[in-house]
Amino acid sequence: METTDDEAERERLLGKLTLREKVRLLTGATTWRTRAEPALGLREMVLSDGPAGVRGQSWDERDPSLLLPSASALGALWDERLVERLGGLLAAEARRKEVDVVLAPTLNLHRTPLGGRHFECFSEDPELTGRTGAALVRGIQAHGVAATAKHYVANDSETDRLTVDVRVSERVLREVYLAPFEAAVEAGVRVVMAGYNGVNGSTMNASPLLTDPLKREWGFDGLVVSDWGALRDGDPAARAGLDLAMPGPDSPWGAALVRAVEDGRVPPAAVDDKVRRLLTLAAACGALGDPPADAAARSGADDAAGTGAHAEAPGDAVRRGPVGAGAAGLPRGAAEAFDHARTLNGSRAHGGAEAGVASEGEAEAGVVPEGDAGAGAGAGAGVEGGVASEGEAQAEVSPEAKAGAGVEPAVVPEAEAEVEAGVAPAAEPGGAPGAGSRVGAVSDLGGAAPDHLRGRPVPYTQADATADAATPARRAAAAGSGAGTEVEAEDGAGAGDDDRNARALLRQAVAASAVLLHNRYVLPLDPGRLRTVAVIGAHAALPRTQGGGSAGVFPRHVVTPLDGIRAALGDGTRVVHVPGPSTDAPPPPLAPDLCADPTTDTPGVRLRLLDASGSELYSEHRLSGRQLEPPELPGALTVEITALLLPGTSGPWTIGVGGFGRMSVTVDEHVVLEGEFARETDDPAVVHVNPPVHCVRVPLTAGRAVRVTARRELAPGTGRATVVTAAPPRPDDRAALAEAAVAARHADAAIVVVGTTEHGESEGYDRTDLGLGGRQDDLVRAVTAANPNAVVVVNSGGPVELPWRAQAGAVLLTWFPGQEGGAGLADVLFGRAEPGGRLPTTWAATLADAPVTRTGPVDGRLGYDEGLHIGYRAWARHHRTPAYWFGHGLGYTTWAYEALDVPDDLVAGESFTVRIGLRNTGGRPGREVVQVYLAGPPGPLERPERWLAGYTAVHAAPGERTTAVVRIPGRALRHWEEESHAWRTRPGPYRVLAGRSAGSLPLTAVTLVRASG
Repeated sequence: METTDDEAERERLLGKLTLREKVRLLTGATTWRTRAEPALGLREMVLSDGPAGVRGQSWDERDPSLLLPSASALGALWDERLVERLGGLLAAEARRKEVDVVLAPTLNLHRTPLGGRHFECFSEDPELTGRTGAALVRGIQAHGVAATAKHYVANDSETDRLTVDVRVSERVLREVYLAPFEAAVEAGVRVVMAGYNGVNGSTMNASPLLTDPLKREWGFDGLVVSDWGALRDGDPAARAGLDLAMPGPDSPWGAALVRAVEDGRVPPAAVDDKVRRLLTLAAACGALGDPPADAAARSGADDAAGTGAHAEAPGDAVRRGPVGAGAAGLPRGAAEAFDHARTLNGSRAHGGAEAGVASEGEAEAGVVPEGDAGAGAGAGAGVEGGVASEGEAQAEVSPEAKAGAGVEPAVVPEAEAEVEAGVAPAAEPGGAPGAGSRVGAVSDLGGAAPDHLRGRPVPYTQADATADAATPARRAAAAGSGAGTEVEAEDGAGAGDDDRNARALLRQAVAASAVLLHNRYVLPLDPGRLRTVAVIGAHAALPRTQGGGSAGVFPRHVVTPLDGIRAALGDGTRVVHVPGPSTDAPPPPLAPDLCADPTTDTPGVRLRLLDASGSELYSEHRLSGRQLEPPELPGALTVEITALLLPGTSGPWTIGVGGFGRMSVTVDEHVVLEGEFARETDDPAVVHVNPPVHCVRVPLTAGRAVRVTARRELAPGTGRATVVTAAPPRPDDRAALAEAAVAARHADAAIVVVGTTEHGESEGYDRTDLGLGGRQDDLVRAVTAANPNAVVVVNSGGPVELPWRAQAGAVLLTWFPGQEGGAGLADVLFGRAEPGGRLPTTWAATLADAPVTRTGPVDGRLGYDEGLHIGYRAWARHHRTPAYWFGHGLGYTTWAYEALDVPDDLVAGESFTVRIGLRNTGGRPGREVVQVYLAGPPGPLERPERWLAGYTAVHAAPGERTTAVVRIPGRALRHWEEESHAWRTRPGPYRVLAGRSAGSLPLTAVTLVRASG
């Protein structure tokens, strides 16, 4: 094979490195960065979590990101062009945050409806997942940002995910679980992440699957990275296909790998191949160039590989932007998405006091905390608890914090109890005090209210913050919730149009992914006929915009359903909000709209680090009670978060602290919770992102501020994440249901928003049921009984039971819709956009009906005993009827399928074309997703009853006929033969079925497949 100039250059660079220098490059420098090598002109590369957004190198609520709809929503698009544009948006965000590698897409499958991380995966079908994932890869990688296909492979559930050994046949792996990764490789993905799990006895970091089929058969020439902290088998992983261990600076490689090579346990060629792949990735990301003239002088002596002793000078291999910084060469639509961040690049985002309007008719962004704001909500990354990287904010010694300084006594009027007030329902405790804890009683605690909680404007000052945090987002959302205000570029120059374009694209994606499950001619609503609209449910004002775990970001703002509906209807329509009963969501982290920093009297909290004597080492203002990465300082023993909390209602408030080790909570100096809370899991998503919250109820009085202080000791092995939460008293369920029914009965339209909570959908654990939680089912029943035309909006990342679906006027699924959810929802409700989504996953009526539900291993093993038959394939095999089939989704018109044309015969391995004639039989223009399935010839070979082979979308005016043309690749007919370890296509008659879902296929034809050769 002829060597290219680029390959020759890689070999030349490789030859300049010693073994120790090579091995040093194979473990990260920090949690999120690779190592630089100045002698090669190799700078560090920055990796960041995805796919909901690009967070960057730190969990900092002052550094917001654009928040996309969840991956399950992208799977519902069935629109690769739009997915590519969203990929371009992720790439633009990566460029703005100086990120080289985005850890997305997730290509695992919805094997069972109980998977806790459904929201981060596209679908239950390998074809749809592969095509959607490949489109996102193309969009991200169009201009020098690398995408990452994860988690290779069979990492489809969360229970015991660090140690589970998945047992699955070779054929099932090839046809089902490896197929989406193969599609990503064909699309040119530059990074593949190996999962925590094992497959057939080998951990994925040391699996032979990394070599075959990934690198050898498929020809993947990119980099294989470990999931964070997943590398456990040093020598086997080095001999296998793993290339980079993350995070750094330590891993099982380092000096141990040097010795393994010197002792002959690992061949030198294996190390060379890993470094070669790292250099190839660096070149693609613009991280590899001419070395500085004084590189040799700065590089110093050869350090001990992997010991973390090497210190990179700030000037080493100065960071340069990726290759192809312009928008040229982007996929259609991706250039516009990319351009939105170009003027923001290099400008630190900062808060604006007022919300912005993205486009005409779009909801104004207010300070709206989100319903997933439990400890760890919307957050993420299973990472080692926080090695601060170069360039991050450095902890600085601050003067002694003067608690309560400048706070004046005040009389605060009682909170109004009008229905329109939109007060969020109270939450149940997030957990009970642990063993050895004690709970103290406090009554009638009171204090002064800071200005911003008394309704008086307060200038935002940040004199005590570090230089890196000098322009934080003002009045941003609670860290875990993802709600907040508009955040503008610091210089503001030209940023407005770009941000509006990005928001418009996200808004379009919300409507395009919304799935209309059921409609009794209620939707779309006519705004001209509406004088009063009742918007009901806690999720209407506190929606879940993203799932919990490593995919989480801090959004620039959130448009809630209530915001979107009010903005769309304007002043001419009275919009009434009734929260309804509790959703049983965990209490959210303290947010700026509820508390103030006692030192500065500004919205937010005071974060301090204390030494063993209790003396202050560090102090700064923060915007959230959820602090996952408090600064690391020598001698720091305790993290302390303090806030002045102003209760809006009287009664027992739920106050909590999240983390591990010794923790305490005081309210006005009264100890209300104290104890030692042992770490019970090694899962990094729980330890570092979603630590359990331990709660106590404290009676508070409306309008009387109290000082809440939470402390946790920084003991080895307990991480650093510290979360302080608060929730108002739980309302009376019976009264809340009655209030909702009255509002629905007297409104021209009733819209009830229900959804899952942080208990249900998050990284780190699987679901145990498909219920909505709390009294939400009772809420829907009460509303639909009072108003049979009520519209039910479902805010979830994966399937839930909908026992009342037949009683609703319409049921609309919006997934976790991202920051523009309310605006896109309003577009669909009022007919400005058609609901474009189709289900990427089959929805069961009840969990008991679902054919595949097992997520828990037995003796460490999880058998994929269902084989090829997951999702709609399993339902068809067991002759069961779900609530809604894979592919289902209604629009605002109707369609007739009239003709199906397929070839009479074809040769095995050849692609072929299917043509479907259909007609728009409704009164509105519309879009239809036309789906084609195959069924194999009769015989002893086990095949699914039918499987998705292709799809396309068509548009037509009322009464118009159109033809959908679907290309079926030759691989759609093949199966994996284990005896020969090869693909085969069985000759014979294949049925071709066409329609609008896996359960509605009115057209059937037969094509005869002849053997090749």
